[in-house]
Amino acid sequence: MAYIDIRDLFKTFKKVVAVNHIDLEVQQGEMLTLLGPSGCGKTTTLRCIAGLERPEGGDIVIDGRPMLSKGFVPPAERGIGMVFQNYAVWPHMRVFNNVVYGMKLQKIGKEEIRDRAGKVLGLVGLEGLEDRYPAQLSGGQQQRVALARALVRNPKVLLLDEPLSNLDAKLREKMRFEIKSLVRRMGITAVYVTHDQAEAMVISDRIAVMNAGDVVQVGTAEEIYDKPANRFVADFIGTMNFIPGSIVEAVSGTGTVHVKTGFTDRMICTSVGDIDTTPGKDVFASIRPEDVEVILEARPDRENQFKGTIAHKAYLGNFLYFFVDVDGTPIRVQVPHHLPQQEGEEILLYFKPEKCMILEE
Repeated sequence: MAYIDIRDLFKTFKKVVAVNHIDLEVQQGEMLTLLGPSGCGKTTTLRCIAGLERPEGGDIVIDGRPMLSKGFVPPAERGIGMVFQNYAVWPHMRVFNNVVYGMKLQKIGKEEIRDRAGKVLGLVGLEGLEDRYPAQLSGGQQQRVALARALVRNPKVLLLDEPLSNLDAKLREKMRFEIKSLVRRMGITAVYVTHDQAEAMVISDRIAVMNAGDVVQVGTAEEIYDKPANRFVADFIGTMNFIPGSIVEAVSGTGTVHVKTGFTDRMICTSVGDIDTTPGKDVFASIRPEDVEVILEARPDRENQFKGTIAHKAYLGNFLYFFVDVDGTPIRVQVPHHLPQQEGEEILLYFKPEKCMILEE
């Protein structure tokens, strides 16, 4: 049984559907990330779990207890800790008081407050900073204060709403691993919201990709990257070449599909998932830049070898991007940084058939 069970959740703002009858499960001790562009419904879903928004339909069950169907359970009674994007720390309070403020309202004894606060401040790396004000802290330290405040009450569930988006790139990368490690050590069930696909891939046990209020695909980072459900997911997670084409033939029982594109009558691709492979159907032959090889000479035993011209070359330190024109179709290719080819040169590309998947819109 799932620890958090979202059932047919529906939420609108005036006439705009924010969450469109979604079903989603989060297992105990799991870090699930809601990933998608702005306006996709991820933060609204998180706020519904927290009790900060009241949906028009559906239910949310946390640890076996319905939050909606048997009467609305207020946020304070849901056993939830929440970390917001803007930290939401009180500027007039020192670190210690920011962290323990909620416990003081619960009239917990002073000795227990000190004990729990000391443990959680140590966990998040803030020991020795108890007497500082937020203005005396870095952005990363302020985020740790917000995290400590959410954890000090021993919540059943931790909700994080784009908690790292206000940090610089280096600190954001460091904090991803710290949060992931902390949540795992404490065994907390967590739901994390972000629009950053790299962040989602690093921090999550599973990812739920959302678009326009719907959950489009749920899976591990590897599953979503290697086997995206549609073009939206493939485009949002990583980089993908989408080559318009149409089905010529599906080879029965093999998953192999022949696709006609703008530069060839026969590209060998692989069918991933439940896609209609009726001849004549419009699809995208899709392949990631790292799965296109630059080869020195054609091999007669290989399919999917095509000539092109390097239109642009981009140096990214540990690798290069070649933007190759293949008979009018632009193809992005990721190659080792030491390759000598220059803009304007003709090169030969090999599209790995097992990595070239067909996708629909």
